[in-house]
Amino acid sequence: MGISCVVIAPSRMPQRPGDAIKTDRRDAEKLAQLHRAGELTAIYVPTPELEALRDLIRAREDARQDLHRARQRLIHFLLRHQIHKPEGMKKRWTKRYREWLSMLKFNNVAQERVFTESLQQLREVEERIKRLEAAMREEAQICPYAPVIQALQGARGIALLTAMTLVVEIGNFERFRSPAQLMSYLGLVPREYSSGASTKRGSLTKVGNSGVRRALVESAWSYRHRPAVKGDLAVRLERAESIHVHETSWKAQERLHSKYLKLVRRGKHRNLTMAAVGRELIGFIWSIAVEAERKMA
Repeated sequence: MGISCVVIAPSRMPQRPGDAIKTDRRDAEKLAQLHRAGELTAIYVPTPELEALRDLIRAREDARQDLHRARQRLIHFLLRHQIHKPEGMKKRWTKRYREWLSMLKFNNVAQERVFTESLQQLREVEERIKRLEAAMREEAQICPYAPVIQALQGARGIALLTAMTLVVEIGNFERFRSPAQLMSYLGLVPREYSSGASTKRGSLTKVGNSGVRRALVESAWSYRHRPAVKGDLAVRLERAESIHVHETSWKAQERLHSKYLKLVRRGKHRNLTMAAVGRELIGFIWSIAVEAERKMA
């Protein structure tokens, strides 16, 4: 219709504590005044292709949560009947553990049915995850964002799932002027209350996308190890044609491992340390993604 539209984030709209009357007319006037003054924050509207990929990633995350619940239900069912895994079996859900589960028998027919159905539900969820991950691998090769997804996998701790999560949830990395702006967008910066000569900083703001924040902190655990290029990382870097990806990946390993050691030696809790490492990791991710997006343009 030729009308320019902007989607506004309601949580970022200025509010007057003294306003006691709300009508559509007053809301429209307030929106017009704030928009004219440049006080409204627009949100990023994803493309249809990006939103489709986002649905795929979130469906896989839902299936992963279903798998966790199915496993917990099965474990609790066994515990209610005083059935424990054999001594010497340290971990659950290994091949040996599954073989032990398949040999369990119950005297009561109803209990046998419940146990069988629980195992079948577990298998069905695992098969669903495999199908979704196969679809993800296929989309990562043919989607418009394939170069960015491929480039991000050159960083340590970032494989296909994390790379796709970052791309589909953040969208266009170039819209952020600097890594610091992206850190703030993801809620990885500390709260601050400063007045005069007093400066107080608290915990992370934790605004923005919690899924991306969790993925970054999980990836940050890889940097507690000494810098090295081996295993899956070496294979992923072989596919990366950009010299910038190789240089940034190694620079990230050296800097983030050094930061991890520094914070741990100062007595910082490991979870807080990983959050700090994840915050700096997003800066290297931003650099890799922006370079890949500029090549696509």
